[in-house]
Amino acid sequence: MAGSGLYLVATPIGNARDITLRALDALARADVIACEDTRVTAKLLAIHGISRPLTPYHEHNAEKAGPKLIKRLKKGLTVALVSDAGTPLVSDPGYKLVCACLAEGIAITSLPGASSVLSALVISGMPTDRFFFLGFLPPKSAARRKVLATIAKIPATLVIMESAKRLPASLADMADVLGDRRAAISREMTKKFEETRRGTLAGLAGYYRESSPPKGEVTMVIEAGTGKAANGAELDRRLIEALKSETVRDAAELVSVSLGLAKRRVYTRALELKQGRK
Repeated sequence: MAGSGLYLVATPIGNARDITLRALDALARADVIACEDTRVTAKLLAIHGISRPLTPYHEHNAEKAGPKLIKRLKKGLTVALVSDAGTPLVSDPGYKLVCACLAEGIAITSLPGASSVLSALVISGMPTDRFFFLGFLPPKSAARRKVLATIAKIPATLVIMESAKRLPASLADMADVLGDRRAAISREMTKKFEETRRGTLAGLAGYYRESSPPKGEVTMVIEAGTGKAANGAELDRRLIEALKSETVRDAAELVSVSLGLAKRRVYTRALELKQGRK
């Protein structure tokens, strides 16, 4: 290792052997290892014959644990930050600690490795030259649909994490808001039971609705929007679906953002559809 400071060390998602030699060296030399769950990290260290002090650092204790780690770093000690699985800070805690280190002029080094986000992306069959990672969507449908509307026009492959139990509902919302795009659903990336299923958002929603929810962590990769203006039939379809759960104003805003159309036009059409249904 080059010297003292904070080392962001990627740990295996699946097989304990899937860790870089550089990461093992960093863990062996660290004065202390900060981890989400000391029990998980202790097992990894035991497999590789490493014995170093462990201290918990996660989203629930970051406010208290962070300053203590900064004090150690300012004394010239080396801290290795690991997540339970994968690369730290990618859908894992650590952002505040990195910011605190930058504010104190403390060196930060990233030791990359396993990442379900990148693993799912590169085997999806979608373009990888431009992608947008969103993380986890809101658990409730209304909030989820509003977030999806804000990313509908992004000209890039979308990568989204999701809970297995919410997968069918999320896919259905995506098909309605984003359109029936191609998608790849990956679970347990780099692990023994790794699996990827490809299809369209509507088709995949139907498949997972009829089958039991998949086990493990789920990463969704969705193709970019076409950028083409929606025709009248598509506008009506989106509005009719949105009006089932939204007010006219909210439905118009949701659909106008997702389709890139003028809100006034969409609002007028939403009123016409609402009145026609009465």
